[in-house]
This record gives sequence, C-alpha cells and structure tokens, in this order.
Amino acid sequence: MRNFLCLLVLLVMVPVSAGALEDIPGVGLGEAIPHSLQLLDQNKEEQNFGALAGEKGTVLFFVRSADWCPFCKSQLIDLGEKGGLIEGLGYSVVTLSYDDPKILKVFSDKYKFPYTMLSDPESEAIKAFGVLNEEMKPMTRYYGVPYPVVYVVGLDKTIKARIAEEDYKNRPSVAQITEAINALN
Repeated sequence: MRNFLCLLVLLVMVPVSAGALEDIPGVGLGEAIPHSLQLLDQNKEEQNFGALAGEKGTVLFFVRSADWCPFCKSQLIDLGEKGGLIEGLGYSVVTLSYDDPKILKVFSDKYKFPYTMLSDPESEAIKAFGVLNEEMKPMTRYYGVPYPVVYVVGLDKTIKARIAEEDYKNRPSVAQITEAINALN
C-alpha cells in the first residue's frame, strides 16, 4: 500500500505537456511562439527573443506576479538559486509577468535575481501564448495574470516542452524542468 501511495504522489507531481491537461491552456508542443517577446525588462531595456535566447534557446516562465503572489515569489527565488542548471544545458532563463518593470526591479534587486524578467503590463504576450487566466475579472488588480506555465523554446522559436501543474499553487521545480530538457536530447 505504501508503494502505491508513493507512486501516486510521483504521478501527480510529473510535469505535463500540451494536451495532457485540458484545464491548462496555451500554445502546444511543436508550435511556433506567437509573440516576439519584444518587451521591457526589469531594467526598462527593450528585449526580444533573439536577444534573449541562449545557445539552444530559452526557458520561458510565465508567472502571475513577483509582487503579490507568494507561490510565484517562491518559484522565482528557487529559480534564482538553481537556474544555472538550466543555463548549463544551453538555455537562457526568462520570466514573464504582467508586473510593471519597477515592480520587477524591486524583486530583482531584493533577491539578487540574475535573470531577465519581462514586463507585459497589457498582457499582450500572455494573451498571444493563450495563457491568460480568464477567471480574473477585468478592472480588478489581478486581471491580466497568466497561468503559471513554463515553455522550453528552441532557437527555431518552436515549443520543445511545456511544463505545468494543475494547481497554480504548485510549480514545476528546476529539477523537473532540467529533466524535461534532458528528455529532448
């Protein structure tokens, strides 16, 4: 019985790819990214996919907010500490939220976050990727947040892996993401 419960827990924690969970929207495996990522970063510098990509591509983390979301903050702090494992596999690390660059800068400075944080205050990229959380009502503080999805994007701008959890409170670990990247090879 104990082995069965351990197996069940492991199955629940496995990251999912496009089509595996209908409840998590967004572009799927093999599709081209639908936005150039031409956005301002936490330093108010304009970025785009070409400037951001690592040797093999980019791992793009959609986060709800670096300001008020405790689950996002925990994920970002973990990423700040362990993201080098992703970079070691040839991918840059980039986060994207609807937060203003000033908010991202405060987080980045406070936690010495070493990676690019893209600001999408109008949720243009979030909508283009199809990850806008439509449960959040317009004219509220939370309107514009994405579902927390992680995309591994190749240099050819196609989605190589899509990693997410059913519950926004749970986030894929850096270890799960590196496993997904290693499975691509």
